[in-house]
Amino acid sequence: MIKIRGLNKRYGDFDALKGIDLDVAPGEFLVVLGPSGAGKSTLLRCVNRLTEPTSGEIHIDGQRVERGGRSLRALRRQVAMIFQHYNVVPRLSVQKNVLTGRMGAVPAVLSWFQWFPRKDVAIALECLRRVELQEKAELRTDTLSGGQKQRVGIARALAQQPKVILADEPVASLDPKTSRTVLNYLKQASRELGITVVCNLHQIDYAREFGERIVGVSGGRIVYDGGPEGLTDEVLRRIYPGLDEGEDRSRVTAVSSVSAAAPALRQLELEEAGA
Repeated sequence: MIKIRGLNKRYGDFDALKGIDLDVAPGEFLVVLGPSGAGKSTLLRCVNRLTEPTSGEIHIDGQRVERGGRSLRALRRQVAMIFQHYNVVPRLSVQKNVLTGRMGAVPAVLSWFQWFPRKDVAIALECLRRVELQEKAELRTDTLSGGQKQRVGIARALAQQPKVILADEPVASLDPKTSRTVLNYLKQASRELGITVVCNLHQIDYAREFGERIVGVSGGRIVYDGGPEGLTDEVLRRIYPGLDEGEDRSRVTAVSSVSAAAPALRQLELEEAGA
């Protein structure tokens, strides 16, 4: 479904991504694991061209992803994104937030006036049912908890009826119980609908629990590619350089140290925050 070859991204003198080669199979739930600043978010944003790569090729469902034009707009309708900070419109209802996922499928004039055909409303309600929020469809989204807002984000992505979902640290700001709930909804939808999911995480325990396959990223390179059972202490030290033996690995949020590249790292951090 996704094929990446020789992907590089440079900010000034700092290489955020260094020769990434990666294949993701149709329907796979892939976790990209690594510390903050490792390049995880830059990788996802390059896949749908929210960030322009310095070099390399990306193909989705056999189609090369290129900058601009109708082909990119058409491709983005097949690639949904879930953000760390929800990216919902607080004053809109839950249902209308989910319906924004249908904008690419309706005439522009209807979406401008927030008018959607009945079939699209039915799709939105079904997606809310999947994340158990159908009873809150008419509420303003700013009345919801953080976990509920992220479930709205998942429903919006599903309403797009995509082939691929890119989830960028979707549980970074949630408590452990809510995090598992959100990841369960996402994985269940992937299994039942056959959607390919690439999910960025920095929590090792969640990666082991939910990842069918894990790609470890450190310093802009892939340093591990395999199953959750392969996350040995040696592998974790490659993903998280300097990880102390006594540290609780389930709560690691280590940051790669590249002090000479502070301005470039700041840009990378802004991307990782969804700025």
